[in-house]
Amino acid sequence: MANYNAYGASVGPVTGQIDVGLRAHMNKVYGLMALAMLVTGGVAYGVGTNIALLSAISHGPLRYVVMFAPLVVVFGFSAMINRLSVAAAQGVFYLFAALMGLSLSYIFAVYTGVSIAQTFLVTAITFAGLSLYGYTTKRDLSGMGTFFMMGLIGLLVAMVVNMFLHSAAITFATSAIGVLLFAGLTAYDTQNIKATYVQMAQSGDREWLGKSAIMGALSLYLDFLNMFMFLLQFMGNRN
Repeated sequence: MANYNAYGASVGPVTGQIDVGLRAHMNKVYGLMALAMLVTGGVAYGVGTNIALLSAISHGPLRYVVMFAPLVVVFGFSAMINRLSVAAAQGVFYLFAALMGLSLSYIFAVYTGVSIAQTFLVTAITFAGLSLYGYTTKRDLSGMGTFFMMGLIGLLVAMVVNMFLHSAAITFATSAIGVLLFAGLTAYDTQNIKATYVQMAQSGDREWLGKSAIMGALSLYLDFLNMFMFLLQFMGNRN
């Protein structure tokens, strides 16, 4: 944010160019994220409402492929982003979104459609407010990055441990912490996307800006999806 203020104090036309470019960049980030969410939702609904197809991917070795494929793709994507073209990076992003749809398709068999829709609406409203805060606040959130990283590690450890303990109390605690953690990450990531663009805007590297928009969309997509899944554990009515 300090960098943004520094640019804002410079020559007027430069600031104007950055402001216009920043709006276009953020619109692209949100557009990519929204399309990825549509892909995920479409795949999840199509598979989750087809009992035969859902049963086929939920049993046997295929379920492990569906479970771990998104992780493999997202880690590979992050490692290879600099070697991919913008078009290829965008294609991998949508492939990841489709794989996430497969892995989340079970929610349509577990929860009622009405509760899924209600939870999605609450998540969308919450996400919009938090992202707007991250975009407009003058407070520097960058110092919270380490805190969020530690929180994510602790949350993952607790969830893995609870896979063996099956504790309702731990499930409740991890769900509550997960909602708060990804709510904070939504604001943090939004500000980080904005600050990164402002730092690099004058380089004129359109290839980098295109990839930056995709990585920003991926960050916000994961924030939204994780917040939705944790909220669903509170708000979802089971079939």
